[in-house]
Amino acid sequence: PLSAKRRLICPPKHIFLLAVVLFGVVWSITEDECLPGGNLFGITILFICAVVGGKLVSLIRLPKLPPFPPLLGMLLMGFLLRNIPVVTDGVYIDFKWSASLRNIALAVILARAGLGLDPTALRKLKAVCIRVAAGPCLIEACTVAVISHFLMGLPWVWAFILGFVLGAVSPAVVVPSMLLLQKDGYGVEKGIPTLLMAAGSFDDILAITGFTTCLGMAFATGSTWYNLLRGVLEVAGGMVAGILLGFLIQYFPSVDQKHLVMKRSFLVLGLSVFAVFGSGVAGFPGSGGLCTLVLAFLAGLGWGTEKARVEEVIGWAWDVFQPLLFGLIGAEIRVSELEGHTVGLGIVSLLIGLLVRVGFTFVCVLFAGFSIKEKVFIALAWMPKATVQAAIGSTALDMARTKDDKQLQKYGMDVLTVAVLAILLTAPVGALIIGLCGPRLLQKPENPVSGERVKPSLSAFFLGM
Repeated sequence: PLSAKRRLICPPKHIFLLAVVLFGVVWSITEDECLPGGNLFGITILFICAVVGGKLVSLIRLPKLPPFPPLLGMLLMGFLLRNIPVVTDGVYIDFKWSASLRNIALAVILARAGLGLDPTALRKLKAVCIRVAAGPCLIEACTVAVISHFLMGLPWVWAFILGFVLGAVSPAVVVPSMLLLQKDGYGVEKGIPTLLMAAGSFDDILAITGFTTCLGMAFATGSTWYNLLRGVLEVAGGMVAGILLGFLIQYFPSVDQKHLVMKRSFLVLGLSVFAVFGSGVAGFPGSGGLCTLVLAFLAGLGWGTEKARVEEVIGWAWDVFQPLLFGLIGAEIRVSELEGHTVGLGIVSLLIGLLVRVGFTFVCVLFAGFSIKEKVFIALAWMPKATVQAAIGSTALDMARTKDDKQLQKYGMDVLTVAVLAILLTAPVGALIIGLCGPRLLQKPENPVSGERVKPSLSAFFLGM
């Protein structure tokens, strides 16, 4: 009994001792950085609070409804830490540290997206899936661009940046909800859950590609035609660099080496971070994201079934950077600096874009063999936004800060504000709509069978985003 008690008591003591030693080492090296008011202290507190906030939100369960996404709790915790006066002074994070951490999180997301793409699904995509993946994203991006240009006064290129930020759907909300409906057999006969989960990744990649292209144009100098050509060249350059790096890590390291999975994971993450940061240093910020997507996809294509193990390792990196990403995004919003008309006009632009998106999604599935109720459900389910908005919503603001241009910083803050509003409004509402409407609008087979199987590589990517 005594030895059993020691086994139960000692591990926490050892963990506490390790934490104290680690703090001592870090303090002796960084000094004030890990004390209240320092960057390391602020990042640590933010990370812990974001994790706790995510856990608390995930505990909110309503009967027969999907759970709320933890990212909401992470976002709100960051927002609270920034806007509570006494706490704000102690939890300080320099914008360069914050921007760097968010860019690393973006690199991790893009690497997971590239690895998660299933080449078999790509080849077998039906026309309806392509329409659902591309049509609503492009239409919403263009609608938001036009509305925000005239209502919010954004220049055209910044209006399209905002449009593509809002154009992406959120697998973090859609996929868990679809899996719950699929488990109960709703919509399985028509393949509706699989359709929405498969189209989600392509919707996001299209939005990210459009965003990075517009971003490069926004910070370029010269004539409009030169900037358009520059955007095309950035896309082409990103693809070429991604192809070269993707083929490189298909064959290096060789399959006979030890710890192959860890080496491959390190190379994918390292090259992804290098592409995102290096493209900015080289003056071509729009090419880094696309390069990361392409290199990760080609690497996974060459590794075959072995890529699942690399995805698992990169998933661990996402578990660390997800709380940081959403916490830091929430911490960027200061209530004292928000302008009421910006928030109001941003919500109007968002709602108009959503209405157009829902209506056009309905049009995209008109001749796909679905009933009216199923078409309505697909249109409503294609609304939630979260992860991509958090990943790229602050990128334009970070770049504007490096230019030290107050007007560009205002445009960047407008984009970020509307992105955060989109997450707060559409993520919980979207989850509720899917959970409530699914059993009422989708058909359930009389002799239920287990739901459709989604390929592990595809579903694993979706569930992590």
